[in-house]
Amino acid sequence: MAIIAPSLLSADFLKLQSECNMLNESEADWYHLDVMDGRFVPNISFGPMVVEFFRKATGKTCDVHLMIEEPGKYAEAFKKAGADILSVHLEACPHLHRNIQQIRSLGMQAGVAINPHTPVGNLADVLADIDLVCMMSVNPGFGGQSFIPHTLDKIRQLRKMIDERSLPVKIEIDGGVTLENAKTILDAGADVLVAGNTVFKSADPKATIAALKCL
Repeated sequence: MAIIAPSLLSADFLKLQSECNMLNESEADWYHLDVMDGRFVPNISFGPMVVEFFRKATGKTCDVHLMIEEPGKYAEAFKKAGADILSVHLEACPHLHRNIQQIRSLGMQAGVAINPHTPVGNLADVLADIDLVCMMSVNPGFGGQSFIPHTLDKIRQLRKMIDERSLPVKIEIDGGVTLENAKTILDAGADVLVAGNTVFKSADPKATIAALKCL
């Protein structure tokens, strides 16, 4: 059964308490929290202080996705804020293994995110050291984009790499996930669906989450 991780970036920030209440009452498994710095991606979102408020609002897993440069400088701050999973971008980390070790040493699960143009083969040397691959299926930085079809091939490639080595690594798909394409994404080998607009712009977000959950 898929893990559903609604992206709070698409929530109504004037009604965050009610949005959190809805997620807590729903079948959503994780909170997906996108952190952007305006440098690695052309947008700015929020930082550790906001993550801390989300942590206080839920007992569900807080899945923090750092779309920032020099993520090692901030890993400890996000641990203190309450992150359970911390994903850093391969493209932002010239010393990726060091970043992964840091995240694990702080007691968080370690994830590595990759952009649409990044080959999954670039993960080969770190797969055994991580818990999650966050595969971007849109160009990072903005919500509401369409799913890039080539991502399905990348999911299949990564699934094969993981299964051949019997690794417990989850594949998370972030960007353009809809009720129409979610089953195809899962059939390709994904484990976690990040859904932003699909959930929060829905007329009935809880029903939409339930529909994704039962695919």
